[in-house]
Amino acid sequence: MEQPIQRVIVVGYGVMGRGIALTFGAGGFDTVVWSRRAASLSDLPPRVRAVAALPAQAPDLVIESVLEDVAIKQQVYEAIEVAYPSAPVIIGTNSSGLPLDVLGAKLRHPECFVGTHYFMPAEVFPMVEVMASAQAPRAVVDRVAEAMRRTGKDAVTLYKPITGYLINRLQHCILHEAYHLIETGVASPAEIDKVARLMLGPRMCVNGLIEQKDIGGLEIHGNAQRAIVPALEHTGVPNRYLQALLKRGETGVDAGKGFYDWNGCDVKAVRRQTVTRLNALLEFLKTGLGDTAENTTPKGRPVEPAD
Repeated sequence: MEQPIQRVIVVGYGVMGRGIALTFGAGGFDTVVWSRRAASLSDLPPRVRAVAALPAQAPDLVIESVLEDVAIKQQVYEAIEVAYPSAPVIIGTNSSGLPLDVLGAKLRHPECFVGTHYFMPAEVFPMVEVMASAQAPRAVVDRVAEAMRRTGKDAVTLYKPITGYLINRLQHCILHEAYHLIETGVASPAEIDKVARLMLGPRMCVNGLIEQKDIGGLEIHGNAQRAIVPALEHTGVPNRYLQALLKRGETGVDAGKGFYDWNGCDVKAVRRQTVTRLNALLEFLKTGLGDTAENTTPKGRPVEPAD
């Protein structure tokens, strides 16, 4: 039986990389940040050190959190495999959308490649997705997931690779329709966000997405599906309205404008407020709802889909 993961290298020290390193350092792991800026990094979390060159001792796990560029990521993987040729190192990518088969196409040991998808801010959100590449066995996924749990994360394990993981696929289904409603003048961003905050969000917090439909009744839900699904925006291409915002440089709070006007806003204060609210909500969900859905009663048992 392989030893638990203990030595971790985080590649990249942007907002996500720092948050990921923080969680491993706080979890008692031997945590190293590999960054070209190692000598100038002054905000390293406790029990985390930075290096400009890969250490001689092989890590148990590398988590890559660099730019969403296939070539750059593949250069990182090549450097890792060249540096540690004697024993394969598990490499996890924090990419949220690039397909694992594309990213891992040049790997010498694709069986050691997984997706490790954190959510921003990585040190705040309690959940992380661990997804197998096509060649990675369940044992590798489980080993990485066990390490994530030792950092305090709730690890969602996906043993079959799929573009976008679980959470982003669900999120983008909602967002694609939301952008269409904005583009066609049906609803404003503020109206959509109000519905998300006060209707979708609370219902999902209490009963999730699927269980809530069981409780409400599948006959009503099935009839609604037959009426609504054919009318949804099934384009198969990224939303034009969103892409036009990007072309105009209206990229959100940092640019001063996106779907909302952020001119004159304190960007750091906006982000601090978001983190504060997330922490308060997550704490309530832990205490107010019995920590997790598994602890609530009465509780149905999941049923496997019929063949």
